[in-house]
Amino acid sequence: MKKITYFLLGCVIFAPVYSQNKTKKMSNKSQPPVAKIVPKTLEKHGDKRIDNYYWLNERENPEVIDYLNKENEYYQKATAHTKPLQDELFLEMKARIKEDDSSVPYFYNGYYYITRFEKGKDYPIYSRKKGSLEAKEEIMFDCNEMAKGQSYFNLAGINVSEDNKWVAFGVDLVSRRQYTIQIKNLETGEILPVKLENTTGGSTWAGDNKTLFYTRKDAQTLRSDKIYKHTLGTDATSDTMVFHEKDDTYNTFVYKEKSKKYLVIGSSSTLTSEYQILEAKNPNGAFRIFQKRTRGLEYSISHYGDSFYIVTNKDKATNFKLMKTPETATAAENWTDLIGHRDDVLLEGIEIFKDYLVVEERSNGLNKIRIMPWSGTGEYYLPFSSETYTAYTTTNVDFDTEILRYGYQSLATPSSVIDFNMRTQEKKVLKEQEVLGGKFDKNNYIEERVWATATDGTKVPISMVYRKGIQKDGNNPLLLYAYGSYGATMDPYFSSTRLSLLDRGFIYAIAHIRGGEDLGRAWYENGKLLKKKNTFTDFVDCSKFVIAEKYTSPAHLYAEGGSAGGLLMGAIVNMNPELYNGVIAQVPFVDVITTMLDDTIPLTTGEYDEWGNPNDKVYYDYMLSYSPYDQVKKQDYPNMYVSTGLHDSQVQYWEPAKWVAKLRVMKTNDKQLFLDTNMDAGHGGASGRFEALKELAKEFAFLLDLEKIKK
Repeated sequence: MKKITYFLLGCVIFAPVYSQNKTKKMSNKSQPPVAKIVPKTLEKHGDKRIDNYYWLNERENPEVIDYLNKENEYYQKATAHTKPLQDELFLEMKARIKEDDSSVPYFYNGYYYITRFEKGKDYPIYSRKKGSLEAKEEIMFDCNEMAKGQSYFNLAGINVSEDNKWVAFGVDLVSRRQYTIQIKNLETGEILPVKLENTTGGSTWAGDNKTLFYTRKDAQTLRSDKIYKHTLGTDATSDTMVFHEKDDTYNTFVYKEKSKKYLVIGSSSTLTSEYQILEAKNPNGAFRIFQKRTRGLEYSISHYGDSFYIVTNKDKATNFKLMKTPETATAAENWTDLIGHRDDVLLEGIEIFKDYLVVEERSNGLNKIRIMPWSGTGEYYLPFSSETYTAYTTTNVDFDTEILRYGYQSLATPSSVIDFNMRTQEKKVLKEQEVLGGKFDKNNYIEERVWATATDGTKVPISMVYRKGIQKDGNNPLLLYAYGSYGATMDPYFSSTRLSLLDRGFIYAIAHIRGGEDLGRAWYENGKLLKKKNTFTDFVDCSKFVIAEKYTSPAHLYAEGGSAGGLLMGAIVNMNPELYNGVIAQVPFVDVITTMLDDTIPLTTGEYDEWGNPNDKVYYDYMLSYSPYDQVKKQDYPNMYVSTGLHDSQVQYWEPAKWVAKLRVMKTNDKQLFLDTNMDAGHGGASGRFEALKELAKEFAFLLDLEKIKK
């Protein structure tokens, strides 16, 4: 491609200038669209960046929509030969799912609550039964009916009043996570006309059964910044604002304690938290600060009896500890240690029961569930033998019980819901995920946890699963997944859809890289801010490890990540494109500098503690050195499938669109590059469990086509 000359006369350059051969090739209908170039100079700290595709952020511009549609058309034409494979994969994955499935019922406040699906339908039905599972079913919401005529539908935040008469719920019809809350009378079935707009979807009832607290969002940034109070029988315009979180690095939320005694307003940023409490039966009272925000002090609270129990990093407890304080004296100076800090154990959370305290911990990267009787004697851990499992407490809403409900799964073991008697230590498997079709046997698969050595000597765990009989000869296709941000832990989990890759010879692996909290809080701290590059180099080193150990080779290695994991994908293809045959980047966050300098974009200001504030030159320079969009250069790139949603509220669609546009003119090979934009959806993709399978089928077909694998 010839060098482009820009003329600074205010003109618009519609496309790069190509050589004669390139121009001739571009006339072919199978060639991708080329985004017009409109140079925009972005200057900060004396540094000038030219962004040729900045104009793609004009969501309402018909030219933008036209460009996205043309990218979609190109993707569809270029992959038309895989459509039969996509259909095969979709039907195969769907056939493993029990269509008329239902959740394990849980009992709360006199009712059993159930979520179920009916055969041939995409959306859940939420119901309840009074007193007994043999009682008549009361359907609260049939989402299949509610979703009719909608291209996207999501119901969230179901919240029943203590008198069991009213239920509040949130509906999103755009996939921008801006929910409208409505209220339904469960006795008559009437939905009240009042609509509470632009909310998170979540709400909580006060103890008087007529006052509803909920969270509103800033209309532009979508930051959760205000708590409102609504009274049944009144118009939404008369709702009272109870709290305004003015610090734009914080989000706010409201909930009720499990004990039902207190309403709680929380404010949180990446590094700091603050709570306010109010007796639930006094909704018109004034909330009072539990412990005022102190930068770097994180804590969460659980009420029981006459005390609060606090999981916190106070006193430099990097991996957190458990403290206790009287409900009448909640400031930090009154907190006393209950479980002290441990350098090798991360305290992740607690569940409180009348006679037991249950503690969720993580040691050496593995989940542990610890049972501690309040009597002080006889504590123990639940036994788990695998090294590629996930265990977690689930729905435990009852205080006065000796039954703990928890979930368990591994890379080869379907998820189970288990009731465990903490007194007798007997367990009952209430449900194990069914894998239909009669072909699945977990004994046909091998699970491994291996350790790669990072550039700085750090050992990084990798969890993997594959079919028995695979040889380590470097010829196996391997899909390596990771996330690596926000302290999010990527635990090994079972997926029936993943079997479509495993049964075609793929190895599936999760790299537990720094930036997550997989090996404790320090694992997170060493993968953020000015240490963010550890996330990228860890993934590259894990890739080199699976190649060196002959699990795979560069001709058969694939990488996948979404959102902040999409940033990871963008970084590794700039750093080491030669390691991968293909990359899947889902809703990728790739234009780091520009996004983090724009405080009008949703979520930006709350991200400073994660990525740094580029208004500070130190962080600007560091971000610029890895920002995928800024670091695209002339080199060979692997085959790439990039997906996004037009209405994405987390990562704006224009980031992947700009990135692909730039890659198109910079990459020096003819490997595949696809931008697939869902014009009806947002960050989470399509709504409905089967529509989501179609998107997954696209990704799997992309991989299998590159491998030329047919079943």
